[in-house]
Amino acid sequence: MFDADLLGRLGDRVVGRRRELESVVAALAAGRHLLLEGPPGTGKSTVLRSLAEEAGVGFEFVEGNAELTPARLVGAFDPSAVLSEGYVPEVFVDGPLLRALRDGSLLYVEEINRIPEETLNVLITVMSEAEVHVPRLGRVRAADGFHLVAAMNPFDAVGTARIASAVYDRCCRLAVDYQSAEDEAAIVAVAAPDAGRRLAPDTLDAVIGLVRATRRHPDVRTGSSVRGAVDLTLVADELAALRGVPPDDPGVTLDAALLALSGRIRLREGSGRTAEDVVRELWSEHLGAGDDGTGPEHGSGGPGKA
Repeated sequence: MFDADLLGRLGDRVVGRRRELESVVAALAAGRHLLLEGPPGTGKSTVLRSLAEEAGVGFEFVEGNAELTPARLVGAFDPSAVLSEGYVPEVFVDGPLLRALRDGSLLYVEEINRIPEETLNVLITVMSEAEVHVPRLGRVRAADGFHLVAAMNPFDAVGTARIASAVYDRCCRLAVDYQSAEDEAAIVAVAAPDAGRRLAPDTLDAVIGLVRATRRHPDVRTGSSVRGAVDLTLVADELAALRGVPPDDPGVTLDAALLALSGRIRLREGSGRTAEDVVRELWSEHLGAGDDGTGPEHGSGGPGKA
């Protein structure tokens, strides 16, 4: 199931990420649980969904947040059915954890470091014992093929908490960073093929460079993922059509950059700047040929105006 053939098929669906794909396949083939750690937009979900589809295994997706209670993860008895039939197994509604355990599926928990501690303890038990005990229902053992894969953003991201060492001790950890510039260009080409072709190659390279620069700007705590480059490319193409100008027109690329990136970057506390300020600065460096993006010739009075 998790072998070299699977790795080859994944290579046809996932841009780059050869080392990460090898690591994921090897960990699951060894029967280990896995923790993927990295910033948003680095393809963690894409890798896992593609792997499950190509391996022919079930896939249960769980969005990690403060509202993920143990009952939502495990499941619960149907209250109305309990009144008429009592606490019998037939009236228990499985949650994603029990569905994955019974079916031998891949359980993918996104942003595990946002879930409550009591819910995390349930997952720790599952990783340790390969089973879960549900009051009035009994013990549910993991079927062959069950794996838990969790993903988490870096600890300093807003709303995250440190993960207990008990989690790290029960799984393998893979750090997933941003893709290379070449891979990000390839992702844009796949996600926005028509719009990408209408941009001049040097303009597309500049778009990739601008988005990557958001990740190392001194005023930015969290930069944009490659999704920002995809959206910038798509929006620029549509703006150009509306205005009757080429998609690499300065006013088009500036407004597209503001639309695509200003909501994706998170500034450091005390920077004294706005997201729009930073985007205009980076646009000037990468697409504006030194123009600061504040002149009247740019934009149409929309989000690109000061």
